[in-house]
Amino acid sequence: MTVVPVTSADLDAAEVSWFAALCSDDYQFLGVPEGRLRSSWDHCSSILKEAEAQGFRNILCPSSYQVGQDVLSFVAAGAQVTKDINMLAAIRCGEMQPIMLARTVATIDHMMKGRLTLNVISSDFPGEKADSAFRYQRSREVVEILKQAWTRDEINYEGEVYNFKNLWTDPAKPYQQNGGPLLYFGGYSPHALELCGQHCDVYLMWPEPEEQLAQRMRDVNAVAERYGRTLDYGLRVHMIVRDTEQEAREYADYIVSKLDDEYGRLIRERSHDATSLGVSHQARARELADQFGYVEPGLWTGIGRARSGCGAALVGSVDQVMSKIERYKKMGIRAFIFSGYPHLDECRHFGEKVLPNLETCSLPHVYGRVPSETPATPLAEGERK
Repeated sequence: MTVVPVTSADLDAAEVSWFAALCSDDYQFLGVPEGRLRSSWDHCSSILKEAEAQGFRNILCPSSYQVGQDVLSFVAAGAQVTKDINMLAAIRCGEMQPIMLARTVATIDHMMKGRLTLNVISSDFPGEKADSAFRYQRSREVVEILKQAWTRDEINYEGEVYNFKNLWTDPAKPYQQNGGPLLYFGGYSPHALELCGQHCDVYLMWPEPEEQLAQRMRDVNAVAERYGRTLDYGLRVHMIVRDTEQEAREYADYIVSKLDDEYGRLIRERSHDATSLGVSHQARARELADQFGYVEPGLWTGIGRARSGCGAALVGSVDQVMSKIERYKKMGIRAFIFSGYPHLDECRHFGEKVLPNLETCSLPHVYGRVPSETPATPLAEGERK
């Protein structure tokens, strides 16, 4: 198992997050929609509040152009019903004019008193089929403009997509100091790695065999080193944990027991990332799995039969899942985004069985992303570049 060093490798703590099913991705049986689990403020906010009650440090709020709820509206409302948990809002670069996005993010960050984090996404728009290089150039410019808005008195930017001159930034200053909200990012192409290595803070991956994850980490770490930077690494993976391995494997079989594979294919293809390189790697893992869907011990690929994006789950007893998480941590992974079906029930299940055994932290505090008037005790010496 290859270890990729990080600046705060001496820390035992990890950021452990849950997932808010904003994009109509909640089921008792995969591929079988239920009204009680459909994406709504009532349902998704109940997941958010349960994640906070269980002690999760963050929660991913995903984005889709076609289904579900508006992420920034949800996060703004979520700020009013929570007080401790961070919220990881997915922003699709270019969906909103970047100056307006900077202002909106800063406003929400003040509402949340610095609990906002951002998941930077590059994707086509509805009706668009853009070249990968253009999409990532657009995302790069958005991120660079956001950073100017959050750290300078004036925005002056000349790019291929956006041009701004002499724009005052006072309304766009976020609550968090030292650079604004933390930026999480996932992507596999060379353009994606270049953007992450230069500008983002946490490199997010989807589940694959450990050596493949380690290679992803080495690849983006090499880019970050060219810019004199270091990154943290994160893993987004589903979770099925029970008292025994047999119970966990039986539950995995249970949630796909009513799945029609043709309908599952339609679910996958409705997503705008259905043809991305990352999704193709998830499909490849399913192809390499054994007859029961396991591509390596404890890593089950059956979720991907009815879901684009993150398509595998850790399946096992509490001890087995804990051991797997510890292996990931030794590789250098410090941010985990877990989920399970149904999301509310499995949030409670994981929170009660596994979370008490994990030492957790908030990555924004590690990076010093806290307001100067209320500094937090740092969890690591030094600052990230």
